[in-house]
Amino acid sequence: MNEKEDRIRIFPKQLDNNFQGYRIAVWVFLLVTLFTIARSCVHILAPDGGAGSIAGIDVSVAGGSNIVSMFAFWGLSQLLMGFVYLVVFLRYKSLIPFMYLLILAEYSGRIALGFVKPLVVSHTPPGAIGDYILVPLAILMLILSLRRPGKKTGSG
Repeated sequence: MNEKEDRIRIFPKQLDNNFQGYRIAVWVFLLVTLFTIARSCVHILAPDGGAGSIAGIDVSVAGGSNIVSMFAFWGLSQLLMGFVYLVVFLRYKSLIPFMYLLILAEYSGRIALGFVKPLVVSHTPPGAIGDYILVPLAILMLILSLRRPGKKTGSG
């Protein structure tokens, strides 16, 4: 596969439900979608937004209610992204390579921001661990979503 074909697959000229990569990339995308929606619901519906109960942030200190609110706002953003992922899965699978690029950017950005602006927590939140899993997974799935099964690549 050449660079021009990769670009066209990441930014398709026509949006449709035609996915040409390896099917595992579609099913992993569905798992990421369901995880994103579930996680967002926790941040929106949990009394502490998951800030204390999951992330280990002390919300009993001054400003704790602001932290809880920020987690709920963040949950809403995650829920909206989850719905976009769901629409892509159900209707526009040709966008899956592009979505893996976005997932890679988001989770790499989380890791980078964690170094620049570290969060003070009582234990490592599951999301922080997930970031280190999702970055290599997104890279692998991006590659598999761009390759065509059964089609030889290279000059040979």
